[in-house]
Parts: sequence; structure tokens; C-alpha cells
Amino acid sequence: MQIYLVGGAVRDELLGLEVKDRDWVVVGATPDDMLKKGFKQVGADFPVFLHPGSREEYALARTERKQGRGYHGFEVYSAPDVTLEDDLKRRDLTINAMARDEQGHIVDPFNGQQDLENRLLRHVSDAFAEDPLRILRTARFAARLQPLGFRVCDQTMALMRTMVAEGEVDHLVAERVWQEIQRALHENEPGTFFEVLHDTGALAILIPELVPDQAFAPAMAALHCVHQRDGSTEERFAALMSPLPEQQSSLRIQALKAPNDCKNLAQLVAAVLPALTRRDEQNRPALSADELYAVLDTADLWRRPERFSLLLNVLTCTLAPADQQIVQFLERASNSASGVEPKALMAQGFTGRALGEAIRRERLQRIQQAITP
Repeated sequence: MQIYLVGGAVRDELLGLEVKDRDWVVVGATPDDMLKKGFKQVGADFPVFLHPGSREEYALARTERKQGRGYHGFEVYSAPDVTLEDDLKRRDLTINAMARDEQGHIVDPFNGQQDLENRLLRHVSDAFAEDPLRILRTARFAARLQPLGFRVCDQTMALMRTMVAEGEVDHLVAERVWQEIQRALHENEPGTFFEVLHDTGALAILIPELVPDQAFAPAMAALHCVHQRDGSTEERFAALMSPLPEQQSSLRIQALKAPNDCKNLAQLVAAVLPALTRRDEQNRPALSADELYAVLDTADLWRRPERFSLLLNVLTCTLAPADQQIVQFLERASNSASGVEPKALMAQGFTGRALGEAIRRERLQRIQQAITP
């Protein structure tokens, strides 16, 4: 039995980055061997075991053979005769296909160290084309490592374009696509993820509405801005979708199966932007107290003030510089309108529908006072 540290842990050690997760490969062992040593088996698809002390994952060396389209349908073979190189060869990128033995020696059959030095993301073998999810993973690694100067090498870009052209991306399920998008939104340069997908043609399959430059360029700018402000996942996603008209945005969000918090904020941004970007005859933002109230009401400020704060953050990154005054108007309007106390109006005798109208009048009056020079 031989045990090797593999994958991202080796890559990050060589790059001098913090190692967050350690994965191990065991060569020359059977499941019974692992169980006798106190390991606990997990996962039904192939033999993976949890270390009895560290709880880190130890996988038996294995090979995979593709049997269908998409990322499903791999036939896994795991036995003591599978070598370390056999196991590493099935991995996606050369920088992820290195191992370190128990003496500290690096095993690097596919020149991953050289690609680290050259700052290249390169596929290990043509088996890369068997799994279209690797297009998204490669784009995500590009987004993570872009600050260190990494780029996807020309040969791998060409292979990914071929995979897209052959329809492999069409077989990805929405849940897995969303998982990769969600992770990518928090990488070091999230825009790089979408740029790689754009260049390979995968974006035209996954989020086609963002492909035209009039949508893509502002989406990348808004996403970069929210990223710089350390925004939440829902803020980042809403910024990404912000250039799209409301109906287009809603349909694509549904297709991506984004979680409710992301879906709700992105749909809210799409719903309020048209009113906020309307301009008067002097080309200035044109918002009356009634229109500001309508935005606050659409945002459900009264019950969801925390979501309204997220909305303002996204709008700051979405609106043109000339329209930034709108965010100030909204902040002043929300602060003033939120101060209306229904209990005080009830003490004056208002009830039922009359109470609702009194609350609305008071809020409108306060908004008008807040925005009047």
C-alpha cells in the first residue's frame, strides 16, 4: 500500500498558497485493506474512505471510461493493479495531476510543474473531452489563478471549443452548472470565468442573453464592482444579470435554477431598473416621490429592509456614473419613509383600509420632503 497527497493540495503547496483541503490516493490496496485499518467507506460510485483520525478523504487509485454523453455514465475501475500514473491521467489539468509521496518527492508525469512555472492551464489528455463540466472547472481555475498570471493554453481552448461545437455542454444539468457559477462568483477574478465561457462558446449555451457585447460588457463591469465591494452571492448574481430586460432575466434565472435569495434579488433589480434609468428633457434622472415610493414598495422595504440594502449595493454598481444620484435619493427616501409608525396613526383613529391609506400618505409626504432641495 502506497499513499500519495494529490491534486489541489500539491498544486497550492508549489504555488505557496494556503492548502485548505487535502486529498489522498492509495495505490495497491483493496476496500478490505482500508476497512481493516479503521477507515470508513463513503460514496457509492467509487471507493473513497475517511481517515479515522483526520477525517480526510482517501480514494483508491482508479480509472474511468466514458459510456455516455454529458458528465454521467463513467465506468469506474479500481483495483490494486491501478498505478498512480493511471489515476493521475484521468484528471482534468496538468497542474492538478501531480502527487507527493510520503518522503516528500513530487510525482509529475504530465509536466504540471512546468505549466505552473509558465502559468498555463493545460488539459492532461484527450479524456478531458469526455466531461463537459471540465469546461466550467477550467474557467473557474482561470478565475481563481488569474491574479497570478495564469491563462488557459491555446490547445485546451481549442479542445473546449470543439466540445461545445459537438454539443457536449447541452447535456449539463442546471444544478451542476449553478454549483460552478456560484463558486466562480467568489473566485479571485470572477469575470474571467465568464470570459473563458464566452470565448469557448459555452456561454451561448448556458446564458445566451449575456453574449452580445451590449449585455456582456456592463455585466462584467457590474460584477467586478460588486466583487470589489466583497458582495454576497446574491449581489454578485444580480449584478451579473442586471443588463438583461426583466422578462429575459426572469426566464434565464428560472432555467439556471438559482436559489431563492439569488433569484429574488436579481428579479428585483431587473424590475426597478427601467424606472430608475428614465431621464427628463434635460437628460437628468426623473423620479417623483410617487415613483420612489413605488420602488420602495416593489422592494418590500417595509418588511425586508436588509434586502433593500443589498439592492442599493447592486444599483451602485449597475447605474451609470451620471445616475448615481438615484441611489442617494433612494437612501434618503427609504430612511424617511421607514420612520412612519403605524401605531401612532392607529392612535389617531385610523383602522383597516383607512390606516393603509394614511400610512401611504405619510410615507409619500416624507419622501417628498427628503428629495426636495
